[in-house]
Amino acid sequence: MTEQTLDIQGLALERTPSQKPTKKRHRSWGTRYLVPGGIIIGFLALMLVAAGEEYLPKPKVTVVPVVVTRAEVQQEGTPLFQAAGWVEPRPTPVNVAALTEGVVEKLHVVEGQEVSQGEMIAKLIDVDLKIALREAEATCQLRQAELESAQADLKAAKSRVENPVHLEAALAEAESLLAKSETSLSQLPFFIKSQKAQVKYDQQNLDGKLAAKDAIAGRLIQEAGSILSRSKATLEELQQRLPRLAQEVEANQNKVKALTTQLKLLIEESRQLEDAQARLNAARAKLQQAELVVEKVELALGRTVVRSPIEGRVMKLIAHPGARVMGLDSTAGQSSSTVVSLYNPKMLQVRADVRLEDVPQVQPGQPVEIETASSKDPILGTVLISTSSANIQKNTLEVKVALLNPPPNIRPEMLVTATFLAPPQENSETEASQDYERLLVPESLVQSGDAGASVWIVDAEGRAKLQSVKLGKARKGELIEVVQGIQPTDKLISSGFETLKSGQSVTISGENTTLGMETQRS
Repeated sequence: MTEQTLDIQGLALERTPSQKPTKKRHRSWGTRYLVPGGIIIGFLALMLVAAGEEYLPKPKVTVVPVVVTRAEVQQEGTPLFQAAGWVEPRPTPVNVAALTEGVVEKLHVVEGQEVSQGEMIAKLIDVDLKIALREAEATCQLRQAELESAQADLKAAKSRVENPVHLEAALAEAESLLAKSETSLSQLPFFIKSQKAQVKYDQQNLDGKLAAKDAIAGRLIQEAGSILSRSKATLEELQQRLPRLAQEVEANQNKVKALTTQLKLLIEESRQLEDAQARLNAARAKLQQAELVVEKVELALGRTVVRSPIEGRVMKLIAHPGARVMGLDSTAGQSSSTVVSLYNPKMLQVRADVRLEDVPQVQPGQPVEIETASSKDPILGTVLISTSSANIQKNTLEVKVALLNPPPNIRPEMLVTATFLAPPQENSETEASQDYERLLVPESLVQSGDAGASVWIVDAEGRAKLQSVKLGKARKGELIEVVQGIQPTDKLISSGFETLKSGQSVTISGENTTLGMETQRS
């Protein structure tokens, strides 16, 4: 066996002095310290959040338990309780009032009498109203005559507008005068010219006689002078007539123009027509006013007979013969116009005094049996409504019960005994009654909001929770029924919930043993 020699020189790396050694890479301080530190801090924060509620102080609250009672559901028709009451008209008595002022002359009904609708109840004295009616009718006739006169005036005014013959006659007369004056004015120059010739002739005649005065008598000379003087006077008068005739023509022209305009516009006639129309309207209004007075007196006269507004029975006589009633006078006192009060025998109700502890069992429509000494058989009825306020002396609440088919011998103010029966129940069993649990909580702990009612409770994990609930109708003192939302084992937070948040852990510091417990013990 030969010995072999291993040569490892071939594996050696050749390093030359000229090759530079490589630098070692160093990580930055941010990657080395910040990243691990952030991871550690986040983990610690997550642990603190997860376990923070265990180390932080928890709010302390007090709680009250849910009150659980046993309630008995009665079968329909089972008697629940009894209450005393009395009969009264439903909904109220009907007061028959006199609608006009007067004195009662006679009553035609007595208490307990049955009357029909429209039957006469009473009669008032009507002598003064009959006289007032005659006076109003006379005034109405006078207004009718005034209306007819106004209608005649209107007819005449319309005729004057449609046929203005009076203006046409006046215009024709004015035109005739104008023509006459114009003719006289046109003839006047010829008359003046002729008169001048006459004056010249008379002057020559006088001059000739004066020249031969020795040959003729003096009387002839005087006569010639007189004729000349008359001719000159006539000429002067004609000359003076010229301007007056011109003025007369102008005046007649203006008159014709005015009458023509008046005939065209008919100003005065139109005014007379409007005035006649206004007087006609006034006459009509006065007639209507007189007719209204007649109707008013007739209405008052008809109201002296007081009639029954309904079919019923007389309950009480309020006014008697000789008594004064005030009618619809605004100053009249209460019931000062009432004559009698009526009621419908078929519309009666019982006002029962129900004890306050029995009020939760009363429901609208609940059946009731009414017993009274005046009826052998019980009278059926149904609950209408409870009154608005309780009787502080009796410690009761009045409940109205409608009577169904009351017997004829039942009268208002009769004392009765009302037995309230169990109303129909949903899913009622055949047994006479059955028990069920009723959960009650203090009403002061129930909060109301837009989402409905709710209460604060402590759940099994010790956290506060605002629980929505549905309330029932039953009440018992300070307690109210809850039909949905809580369990009998739930604990209600009674104090310290003002600053709580839903889901927050709490510490129960104690149990309130007074809230609602007095009602439960009683």
